[in-house]
Amino acid sequence: MRKVRFTDEQMVGIIREADRDPVADVAKRHGLSEQTVYTWRKRFGELRSEDIRRLRQLKTENGRLKKLLAERDLEIEVMKEVAAKNW
Repeated sequence: MRKVRFTDEQMVGIIREADRDPVADVAKRHGLSEQTVYTWRKRFGELRSEDIRRLRQLKTENGRLKKLLAERDLEIEVMKEVAAKNW
């Protein structure tokens, strides 16, 4: 698996920098290819660093809620099995 050199916030910062300066100069300054900058731009679009942080928080919360829902569903299934055995 590839090692990620930049965080999402850094990627957005480099994209915003590329909005001000020529992409070739920004890519060279950060040791990237121009295509990488364009790929990041396609991926992150018009997002800002704050948006990326909020998105990460939402993903974490969503994962936690999915886990809680799965545990609850499992408990319901166990209760149904217990109730079925009693009859």
